[in-house]
Amino acid sequence: MTPVTPHTTPSFAELGVREEIVRALAENGIEHAFAIQELTLPLALAGDDLIGQARTGMGKTYAFGVPLLHRITTDTERPLSGIPRALVVVPTRELCIQVHGDLVAASKYLSADETRKLTVTAIYGGRPYEPQIEALQKGVDVVVGTPGRLLDLAQQGHLQLGGLSTLVLDEADEMLDLGFLPDIERILKQIPAQRQAMLFSATMPDPIITLARTFMTQPTHIRAESAQSSQTHDTTEQFAYRAHALDKVEMVARILQAEGRGATMIFTRTKRTAQKVADELGERGFKVGAVHGDLGQGAREKALKAFRTGEVDVLVATDVAARGIDIDDITHVINFQIPEDEQSYVHRIGRTGRAGKTGIAVTLVDWDELPRWSMIDKALGLDTPDPAETYSSSPHLYDELNIPAEAGGSIGKAKRTADKPPREPRERSEKPARNRNRRRTRAGKPVSGHPDGAEAATPADGDAAGGSNGEAAEARSGSGRRRRRRRPNKATAASQTAATPSS
Repeated sequence: MTPVTPHTTPSFAELGVREEIVRALAENGIEHAFAIQELTLPLALAGDDLIGQARTGMGKTYAFGVPLLHRITTDTERPLSGIPRALVVVPTRELCIQVHGDLVAASKYLSADETRKLTVTAIYGGRPYEPQIEALQKGVDVVVGTPGRLLDLAQQGHLQLGGLSTLVLDEADEMLDLGFLPDIERILKQIPAQRQAMLFSATMPDPIITLARTFMTQPTHIRAESAQSSQTHDTTEQFAYRAHALDKVEMVARILQAEGRGATMIFTRTKRTAQKVADELGERGFKVGAVHGDLGQGAREKALKAFRTGEVDVLVATDVAARGIDIDDITHVINFQIPEDEQSYVHRIGRTGRAGKTGIAVTLVDWDELPRWSMIDKALGLDTPDPAETYSSSPHLYDELNIPAEAGGSIGKAKRTADKPPREPRERSEKPARNRNRRRTRAGKPVSGHPDGAEAATPADGDAAGGSNGEAAEARSGSGRRRRRRRPNKATAASQTAATPSS
């Protein structure tokens, strides 16, 4: 699909959106509608139920957000009273924050009545209940939330759903993947039967179509591209390389030095790998943040904010963040580990090539990942079932991704210390190894004279005796004398008691 330029699409004002919303959007540089917005706004503004389908990054948030705000503020029969009038359900905390921010920006000049501004509140897990409950008690007009926390507050009586006139399910296919459909069905039972419903999704698996039929009234299904369009962005150039696990970080370090490289997202399958990759890239001098499930919600939001503001230009994330980041100028997406299936691949690389801009997606395929990659390749018609074997020194890597010939494994000052971090733990463990051998001797255990034998016991002993090693390190110059005083405990017990009656 050839992206439609702003000069050939109507403006929001021409589509009939109220002036306050048009003015707020214009202040953020948004004046003309994208394809999905142009197609859905006439129906949504009229109050019809609809299903909007478009790939990630095509403007689905304002496709439902603009008509939602317009309708609840122009309904003279039901003035806003502080009881939630519109509900937007999203699958992840990150997406909740993103959609909330977009709606707050678009509603900047809207008022609920003569005494107060229109209020939009985010309800999601990982944060204390009290501030969210307090916000609901003060009065809220639009609620954006994740299924679990919404259901909790509704069951506790803090979230009133009986006054809703508009319901939106955003990224419905992701909610299916995350197992949220039962929670969605419970929420649907608590909302009025007479209300507008909109469902937006990048893909439409059968369970989502079935769900739509159960709670929507003759919905119009709108696709923002032709049925023959590829699922991945035409504006995103895709590369796949067969890579060795031990060389992947070296490859990524060089890719991050490619000409024209801007904000970059790196995806991993596991939380542990995400943090490890972020740490290693940080040691190599890159400005990098991480978002994964082992981090608290505060840390995740801090990392996302730093990425949006440009404080860091590399974000390593698990798929939990794939739907929650809406930044138009991400230039590169790197799949450090390939995703579980083709839909996850589509959502990952959808972070770049957004809003008609170009982007680059690089996938590093390990040998044991080839079968899964072949399935993804076949499902999406990528025509790269057997990626070329590639290393960090391969000339074709430099040529295809426009990497300068002088690019190495680190940048800046970190270049001098890039090789040291893996060695430092071994250097620290070698010195107290003799003390651990002595403790094993004093405990009556045989000691092997082979150096490998001593090293083999180092990790377990080090974890168990971290305090002793720390004490020995503090008084290294007197460590021998201290050990001699501690060995004959029985012989010195009496003198110690006399000097110190109670320890």
